[in-house]
Amino acid sequence: MCNICSKSFSLHYNLKCHLLTHTKDKLYTCEVCMRAYSRVSSLKRHILSHANEKPYVCNFCSKTFLQQQNLTVHLRTHTKEKPFTCEICNKAFSQKPALMLHLRTHTNEKPYVCEFCSKAFSMKQLLERHLRVHTKEKPFVCNVCDKPFALRSNFERHIRTHTKEKPYVCDICSEAFSQQGGLKAHLLKHTKEKPYECDVCRKAFSLKSTLKRHLQIHTEEKPYVCDICRKAFPLQHQLKRHLLSHTKEKPYTCDVCGKTYSQTGHLKRHLQVHKKEKSHVCNICNKAFSEKKTLKNHLMTHNKEKPYVCNICSKAFLWPQNLEVHLRTHTKEKPFACEICHKAFSQKQVLLVHLRRHTKEKPYECDICRKGFSLKSTLLRHLGTHMEEKPYICDICNKAFSLQKNLKRHLRTHGKENPCMCNICNKPFSYPSDLERHIRTHTKEKPYTCDVCGKAYSETGHLKRHLQVHKKEKLHVCNICNKAFSYPSDLERHIRTHTIEKPYVCDICSEAFSQQGGLKAHLLKHTKEKPYECDVCRKAFSLKSTLKRHLQIHTEEKPYVCDICRKAFPFQHQLKIHLLSHTKEKPYTCDGCGKSYSKKHVLLMHLRRHTKEKPYECDQCGKAFSLKSTFLRHLGTHMEEKPYICDICSKAFPLQEVLKRHLYVHKKEKQFECNVCNKSFSWKSHLKKHMLTHTKKKLQVFVIC
Repeated sequence: MCNICSKSFSLHYNLKCHLLTHTKDKLYTCEVCMRAYSRVSSLKRHILSHANEKPYVCNFCSKTFLQQQNLTVHLRTHTKEKPFTCEICNKAFSQKPALMLHLRTHTNEKPYVCEFCSKAFSMKQLLERHLRVHTKEKPFVCNVCDKPFALRSNFERHIRTHTKEKPYVCDICSEAFSQQGGLKAHLLKHTKEKPYECDVCRKAFSLKSTLKRHLQIHTEEKPYVCDICRKAFPLQHQLKRHLLSHTKEKPYTCDVCGKTYSQTGHLKRHLQVHKKEKSHVCNICNKAFSEKKTLKNHLMTHNKEKPYVCNICSKAFLWPQNLEVHLRTHTKEKPFACEICHKAFSQKQVLLVHLRRHTKEKPYECDICRKGFSLKSTLLRHLGTHMEEKPYICDICNKAFSLQKNLKRHLRTHGKENPCMCNICNKPFSYPSDLERHIRTHTKEKPYTCDVCGKAYSETGHLKRHLQVHKKEKLHVCNICNKAFSYPSDLERHIRTHTIEKPYVCDICSEAFSQQGGLKAHLLKHTKEKPYECDVCRKAFSLKSTLKRHLQIHTEEKPYVCDICRKAFPFQHQLKIHLLSHTKEKPYTCDGCGKSYSKKHVLLMHLRRHTKEKPYECDQCGKAFSLKSTFLRHLGTHMEEKPYICDICSKAFPLQEVLKRHLYVHKKEKQFECNVCNKSFSWKSHLKKHMLTHTKKKLQVFVIC
């Protein structure tokens, strides 16, 4: 028995060896490296490490060992033998030291104490590893990239990033892993086991690390702070990832195309592009995805659950990051700023798209014509121009589309899917964004304000267009006539005046239009819908622009003044037409007879003389007319009732348009003046008849009997 610690031994030799652990005497020294040992057997084993001799070979895998006991322990990895059992919990171990260490979890014994901070450990190697925190020692250096490590385990894991070795294989599905922890986490997918439970909300997790991350939601503690921008993070790996945004370091490289990434997750997603494999399939709609995460996101669209709710407007979201972005619409926070022009954005992806304006980067390239695009959505639209094949067909009207998403949008025009409903007027909408814009027509809310002049707008697109007025920049130039435009959409519309292209076709009557707005206005003729109502006289209009023009009748405001004759007009386009009377310019020419006109609608009426077209037909007698005004006058001959009465002379009229013409008789204003004798007329048709007296042309008068 030892007289110091009272430990007993069966052999006297073992007691002698044990006493040396108390005296710390090391009598046996290696002649090669001068390392000392307390036992001669330990010295003999050490000497073999210099000779590089490993005489003990495993019969299963041919691995060699310096000592017999090392081979014995190794063989248990093949035989799965675990001869050492804990008497308290019956857990079995393949090695006796592992059992001894395990027993300390029951006794809470920690005999190894750090001399710097007094922290205690149950294992000697844990203390040695801990001491490196104080000494900053990193003895394990990678011979490929010279990166040093404090722990051997970290060093070994790192080496596998170079060798691509994956020694840990799943017995169920044969998937291989470079780290043992990766295999353990993978096995839980098969067992569906979730041993780690949150004490606050009782939610269970398969990994301890996932539970730790989850607990941050409850504590809201963010202990890891960036030294550069002071942004705080709940987890250390999030801080490390954030620091890469400052250093611009991209340590993860694709072996196929050499593209680099700042995050390993981004590299994994990129590798799917080369694999083109979509192994994760939705069990509801059979849609396939290359990533499990994308499948999870997709499944949320089926269950319709939106757990993240805005505490200001009660709007619900599928994901916390979507809620975070939404909250910025209330707080007006714009944390992402451009380093070149200092413009700020509420979303990071919007900033990245903006930066392409400065860098002229166009990462999305068409495989057919090699044309580059800065946005993926623009590339997808462009691809439709190459596709002659249109495999996606509408079940209702048999219209074909080259892209599936275009078919989905089209189906909503039939009312197959109108998931959003206005709670004020019950009008249905296909998209939430359309509903949001519509609601502002009720609330009169204008949340988007110009920083320069303070003018407010209900839509962000309207504000963007307005800002060009202050910039006075016209970057988009027509390559045919060199006319410049502030917006690419304006240039696109202008180019169609050269190409005569009409891409917007009515699904009902197949009439084509060069602009989408023209098609929308046309569709209202079929639906007879008039959503825009005047607040003064309650008259309804199908177009917002028509309502605006109508409102000028009530305000009598005429802000557009001619610089030559000072005549005022309520609308800008009226002033433009008027200026042609001074310049004598006639830009609209008939291709048939070469006659020119100052107004487009006059040219259209003239063309009917050549085509003999008479679009206005009387429902009662079947008579057709080429002019709307003639048609309206004709309708009065059928009407016995005359509800429209002149306030001045009490004369009654069957149509409101005829009353309007009559009111000019009472007005002293005669806006149509003869440029030969200066005589004035209320009607342009009267002026035309008068002009014939100067040209000595006689009018033929037809008397209706």
